[in-house]
Amino acid sequence: MTNPILDVANIEVVYNSVALVLKGVSLHVRQGGIVALLGANGAGKTTTLRAISNLLRAERGEVTKGEIRFKGERVERATPNELVRRGAIQVMEGRHCFGHLTIEENLLTGAFTRRDGRAAIARDLQAIYAYFPRLKQRRTSLAGYVSGGEQQMCAIGRAMMAKPSLVLLDEPSMGLAPQVVEEIFEIVRDLNVRENVSFLLAEQNTNLALAYAEFGYILENGRVVLDGEAAALRDNEDVREFYLGVAGAQQRSFKDVKSYRRRKRWLA
Repeated sequence: MTNPILDVANIEVVYNSVALVLKGVSLHVRQGGIVALLGANGAGKTTTLRAISNLLRAERGEVTKGEIRFKGERVERATPNELVRRGAIQVMEGRHCFGHLTIEENLLTGAFTRRDGRAAIARDLQAIYAYFPRLKQRRTSLAGYVSGGEQQMCAIGRAMMAKPSLVLLDEPSMGLAPQVVEEIFEIVRDLNVRENVSFLLAEQNTNLALAYAEFGYILENGRVVLDGEAAALRDNEDVREFYLGVAGAQQRSFKDVKSYRRRKRWLA
């Protein structure tokens, strides 16, 4: 991939100076692309995002090998605040909002690092309301008292108020009803197409993520074990059996999936 907006090359992440969590992870995101980072809980998806956004230090983690380039520049030593100013921002897992602030106040906090004036911020706020009509309806409500889906929309909208070129989206579907999840992913695709914002999304729902992403990486035990175009991954027999829970054209029972009749080829 030529001139990707994000280039992660062979990084290792260690917690507390002893626990090796990521082991040679490499991935790329092109400008204007949507890339899915897939895998089960504990595979290393969130750690990968935090390594990119430099939020590891708060959990006594660090990148000990490899390099991370954003827009061609190495950023392993940049602070999270510097990365936001450069255009990379993470939407944390769990729909983190300021519960004691209104929806609109939450959105405006996303523009804290901007220096382009109130008029520009006001225009972008109205643009966010156009993408998220629910937020406009609830703009005066305290964020702690709106639905989970509205909180997730608020978290994404707040990130967009920072005028990012890359959004790291962590488990956007977690704990939400399928209809709400689909609505959120449709909005993400609209933001990608209309605003030319690149997305790296970590997601356990492999089928959903591959429906919206153009490329995917599958993590297991801190390593990338498979990668490829989204359509190719959806058709891959191993992905279908071990991550989508199907073999051939038939849905398999949990008992069949759990028994793993065919070994994972990347572990052979």
